[in-house]
Amino acid sequence: QVQLVESGGGLVQAGGSLRVSCAASGRTVSTFAMAWFRQAPGKEREFVAGINKGGGLTNYADSVKGRFTIARDSAKNTLFLHMNSLKPEDTAVYYCAADTSRLYGVSYSRTAYEYWGQGTQVTVSS
Repeated sequence: QVQLVESGGGLVQAGGSLRVSCAASGRTVSTFAMAWFRQAPGKEREFVAGINKGGGLTNYADSVKGRFTIARDSAKNTLFLHMNSLKPEDTAVYYCAADTSRLYGVSYSRTAYEYWGQGTQVTVSS
């Protein structure tokens, strides 16, 4: 069992930066792949960024490449998403997720992830 708790969301102006965190418990974050998804009102939950079990591979949605960075801190057992140059279209609830079955790579599909946090709201004003 893995428990995930997100924090760090908030209101930021367009062009600003924000960091959201996902504290894990139950297992060490370096033992499984993880990802960030987001869901805007009226839209499906979409993949934002992921990191593989080994930590050497990261994948990003095209819409956030070059602006967002996913990282994890094994000592703190926490996953981060650093978000720069934020746009109003980045407004959404951000969820972290754990894929404890995958040995290699990162899945873009939400169905691959067994554990989810409760989400944290990020709002970008224009």
